[in-house]
Amino acid sequence: MPPRKAKTSQMDLNIHHTLMHKLLKVGRNWKVIVSIGLLIVVVLRWSFNIGDTKGHESVLPEHKDRVNILGNKTQKLKIPEGLEDISTEGWVRIQRAVQWGGPDLQITTVNMSTSPDHTTFVINNFKDSYSVGEELHVTIVAKDLTGRPKTYGGDFFKAKVYSATLKASVFGEVLDHQNGTYLAQFTLPWAGEASVAVLLVHTSEAVEIIKRHRETDPDRGFYYGYFVGKNSQGAQVEERVFCNVKWEGVALAGDGPCCCEYPDLKARLTWHCRKPPTLPCNTLVYHGMGPYYVNHWTDLEKAIMDKQYVERWIKGDSHVVRVVASNSTMGQRERCKPGMPTPIPAGFFMRDVWTSFVCATRHFNAANDKTQCLRDKHIYMMGDSTLLQWYHFIINSMPNLRVMNLHTHYHNGPFLAVDLGNNIDLNYRTHGVPRRNPKATFANMHYISNEIDGMAGGPHTVIVFNLWAHFKLFPHSYFAHRVSQIRRAVVDLLRRAPATKVIIKTANTGLPNFGSTDWLSMQLDRILREVFRDVGVYILDVWQLTACYHDKEDVHPGPVIIRNEVDILLSFICPA
Repeated sequence: MPPRKAKTSQMDLNIHHTLMHKLLKVGRNWKVIVSIGLLIVVVLRWSFNIGDTKGHESVLPEHKDRVNILGNKTQKLKIPEGLEDISTEGWVRIQRAVQWGGPDLQITTVNMSTSPDHTTFVINNFKDSYSVGEELHVTIVAKDLTGRPKTYGGDFFKAKVYSATLKASVFGEVLDHQNGTYLAQFTLPWAGEASVAVLLVHTSEAVEIIKRHRETDPDRGFYYGYFVGKNSQGAQVEERVFCNVKWEGVALAGDGPCCCEYPDLKARLTWHCRKPPTLPCNTLVYHGMGPYYVNHWTDLEKAIMDKQYVERWIKGDSHVVRVVASNSTMGQRERCKPGMPTPIPAGFFMRDVWTSFVCATRHFNAANDKTQCLRDKHIYMMGDSTLLQWYHFIINSMPNLRVMNLHTHYHNGPFLAVDLGNNIDLNYRTHGVPRRNPKATFANMHYISNEIDGMAGGPHTVIVFNLWAHFKLFPHSYFAHRVSQIRRAVVDLLRRAPATKVIIKTANTGLPNFGSTDWLSMQLDRILREVFRDVGVYILDVWQLTACYHDKEDVHPGPVIIRNEVDILLSFICPA
């Protein structure tokens, strides 16, 4: 998750702590004290101002090598090819958003990797009771497989405070001190008992491997194109070849001549395929997923990536946290409006009901409540299967919505449901390629930016989209380009029709395997939030909601979570 508003990054905090430590050691040498004090002021001003660059100009940089200030280092930044829509400053902010610590020495044996069995946590300054609204701090100490404390950071933890009895839970922010210790911070939002749980999702060594191979492996997710037509003998044939995005660093699998290209000039994107054996390029009809992921791990990397070190709950402080009622008022209860930041925590579960701290959301339990909210609305949903869950939930909970049979693919759509009496139409379609789906019509896979460009918008139009799960194995530059294209289309739409509601669903958690890890999802989620941070849209955060749920995480969560997510969606559409 991005850091809380008005906080420095962990790297900045480490710099400040180091300077303060030196300040204390110099004792009575007032000249040194003054010098270090001035240096602290400079660093603080820099750390708060570096992320406040205004604007997001869509200009082509005059040259590709720029100075990139990351942390306290200055280095050359090479802006990837194809990012005409992202300014130099924008690319720097994206790089800062996805910064992640890691090993500061060469890993030569699996025993140097973080151990889920030896790593532990303790509640800081534990008390007999806490008050609602009070903060709870937990220190996580990472140790390697020999039991020795780690000296560097980069482990990927998730943390929550929960109560299975109350069906309650809240998300915890984990701060990396880059020295093998971590601080998990929680706000206690309910009265009653609670426990702390810390999940080691991936070791820092595994994250380094995931990060490196995402950027260097030419083999990622594979896709098929199906060409249909008549051969030279006049017989109807279907020929299948490998396809993929055309982007720097992304290889096209398979042998044979290259290539059939399918450029979209407006979106500045190109899909390409190997040429089929006999059919021409204009006979591409279907798109489908191929083999999922080929890794090129070394023996050491295979040992580090072993499943026994993935998604493990670590042992730690077993104290029961007792929370008593207080007069504290928690969270934001303002009317929901676009541009509101996502706090940490963004809300909490109590008896399987989510209370938001973003804004004053409400619960739409009756079908009539949903109908009144969506009356005279045209809702366009574009994204992946996690957004399709919302579409199905809404039509199943609103009997007056009639599903139109468009004879389209059950995975991709497009789909349409209408309520003629209340003038409601609910639309869903998948985002464009790349998309991992069974064989489906290629022509129905439209880029989100093109769809938005074709909308008039207005006070009766609601656009909901998401983008992440099918892009995890691609370079960040490609995802940033896709998101920036959508941003441009949204900015243009809001300029011509400012009353249009645009809502972005963030990434779900619950992808444990190394081809679809939550760490990769988190990185893309940070990029999306950064690109849209200064645009007047609604950010519907489901990362915290899915990560903290008291039951097992699932990338396709059950009806309890979907119901709460749709309640937030409807609260954005119809604020109280």
